[in-house]
Amino acid sequence: MTSQKPTVLITGATGQIGGDTLRNLLEDDSITLVAAVRSAAKAKPFEALGIRTVMLDFDKEETLAPALQGIDRALLVTGYTVDMLRQSKAFLDQAKKAGVQHIVHLGACGRDDTTIGHWAWHQFVERYIEWCGFSFTHLRPECFMQNLLSYDGTQAVKNGVIEQYTGDARFSWVDGEDVARVAAQTLLHPHKHAGKTYRLGYDVQSYGDIAAIMTRVLGQPFRYDAQSPDVFLENMRAAGAEMAYMTCVHDNFTRMAARQIPGVEETFDNFPEITGRQPVRWEDFVQKHRSAFAYT
Repeated sequence: MTSQKPTVLITGATGQIGGDTLRNLLEDDSITLVAAVRSAAKAKPFEALGIRTVMLDFDKEETLAPALQGIDRALLVTGYTVDMLRQSKAFLDQAKKAGVQHIVHLGACGRDDTTIGHWAWHQFVERYIEWCGFSFTHLRPECFMQNLLSYDGTQAVKNGVIEQYTGDARFSWVDGEDVARVAAQTLLHPHKHAGKTYRLGYDVQSYGDIAAIMTRVLGQPFRYDAQSPDVFLENMRAAGAEMAYMTCVHDNFTRMAARQIPGVEETFDNFPEITGRQPVRWEDFVQKHRSAFAYT
């Protein structure tokens, strides 16, 4: 008699980390994979690959219970909005009722004593996961390298110029694809990773350092133009971003530039043990995305 395969739900399946996590799990036949989507149109690409989908919209609480029926493990990925607090609680309450066993939560940077707003919000979600009694793995990625491709639709590198907001501060980075690799392993092997908080950051660079790396790897001149964090705030407002969240990011940048956030230069040695490979570093990332950074 064979036991039933565990069913794994991926929220944020149409986004970057959720999508990459799902792709890392596609070939593993030890689980049944389920992609959460918000519309029938978004379900079609997954269904074409033979992946089961469920309708789940964090802003429509009536979708949560049906989507979570029969789910054993879940990746919880929320958006860049203060509503993530309400959304996460509603999701977790329904997951508990549905009998979900293991939650992998995509959080944010920082030590346990952080006072950066959105980092602290994610830590409140972590505590709620624990209070609910789930088996859990908390993921705390440091700054995503992908932010230099774009941030909430705003291009960060234009014709060899990096426009960012943290002065000459050096801080820790991670490739989002590596975060997804860790997420996939924690979903496949929950007993091995249960009760763990993984901080994910593997390369410390300032934006000036990154410009020098781009110059060396791509053979074109790159430079860093340090902007005021106030410029970021206006750009996000113009892009229609949710400003409660982006105000926290503004505070993050302001304090980063002033060297007022302890621990931002920390890196970690957990990646090879979790994934069996080395993490991506900035030289690798620039090479991988050279077509996005190179200019004529």
